[in-house]
Amino acid sequence: MTTLHLTHARIIDPEAGTITQGSVTLAKGVIAAINGPKPKGATEIDCGNHHLAPGIVDIGVKIGEPGERHRESFRSAGLAAAAGGVTTLIARPDTAPAIDTPETLEFVTRRALDASPVRIRHMAALTKGREGREMTEIGFLLDAGAIAFTDAFAVTQDAKVLSRAFTYARSLGALVIGHPQDPGLSKGAAATSGKFASLRGLPAVSPLAERMGLERDLALVEMTGVRYHADQITTAHALPALQRAKESGLDVTAGTSIHHLTLNEIDLGDYRTFFKLTPPLRSEEDRLALVEAVANGTIDCISSMHTPADEESKRLPFEEAAAGAVALETLLPAAMRLYHAGHIDLPTLFRALSLNPARRLGLPQGRMAIGAPADLVLFDPDAPFLMDRFKLQSKSKNTPFDGQRMEGKVLATFVNGTRVHTA
Repeated sequence: MTTLHLTHARIIDPEAGTITQGSVTLAKGVIAAINGPKPKGATEIDCGNHHLAPGIVDIGVKIGEPGERHRESFRSAGLAAAAGGVTTLIARPDTAPAIDTPETLEFVTRRALDASPVRIRHMAALTKGREGREMTEIGFLLDAGAIAFTDAFAVTQDAKVLSRAFTYARSLGALVIGHPQDPGLSKGAAATSGKFASLRGLPAVSPLAERMGLERDLALVEMTGVRYHADQITTAHALPALQRAKESGLDVTAGTSIHHLTLNEIDLGDYRTFFKLTPPLRSEEDRLALVEAVANGTIDCISSMHTPADEESKRLPFEEAAAGAVALETLLPAAMRLYHAGHIDLPTLFRALSLNPARRLGLPQGRMAIGAPADLVLFDPDAPFLMDRFKLQSKSKNTPFDGQRMEGKVLATFVNGTRVHTA
């Protein structure tokens, strides 16, 4: 393994909240030194005064294996992640079949290890088939390598089933990731209720459905003591409940998607299906409240919620079109919109993109410290470019940022001390 000495870098440390000028040495898969001399025989890489940060740890990535490899494979997702500065993917279990047995989990783990240039860890389903009727063998799945448990967007309606699963997960120290949404109210919704949805004639869901789903989950967390992470908080209505849970000492964290931080319901425009997401895009007031919640730490993590969809599933009337967007390669440039708007500084952004997700999952990544894994991203936050979806590494091209002017370009990505992407 070649020793790399990265010089003339602007080093982002999300733990310390600082940006400093200096060098970083990568050796034997870890950060061997910061601002140390060049080791004998090391390969020097001049960073050109660009920013060097811990690689992004992305919770909630949909990969099409098994069952939907035409939408995204481990290989294409890994290449897209490397191009976007994402060094660790946390894959969702909403596959076909669902990842709900140790055998399926072991299969996808082997496939990912063989095919992807970045790290991939897998979540397992919380209930069998993600049907909300019977919990999975959480203990066996933990032994097989499951990093967390979730039914993704399939919200369990039976509170008794959920409480049993939470109790069992608590006994094993497992992390449960919930999707806070009332399943009855949100069924069939394509937009957020309000004037815009009414004018467009779209089936809509109230933002309060998210608060109702979150408060139910938090009550079960209080009852069982389970470790819980809400995958996407997207409305201002849900933030007070989240804040109260944290203040009361519950083991609760929350994330949000980059799309809900940078887009709003008006972006749907004339029924543009690339903007159809789960949950649907919210109001501008909600978006600004989420940005503030990330800045002050109420929301811990930012994720891509990468959900590939083929052309056929998006070329349908808005109500019938598949929900979701690819975002592995647009996550960092979209996050730079928050930085350039003056809402969030770079150390705070990488706390939400890298440090906090790694901490929540018990991973050693996400830190700029001696001995930490040498998973890094070198990027220029000011580099402008025009987003062309056909240049994306993902098999599916369903990005809402197609044709938009963006800033922030990944120049190089390092995983385990090896460069896996160069612009």
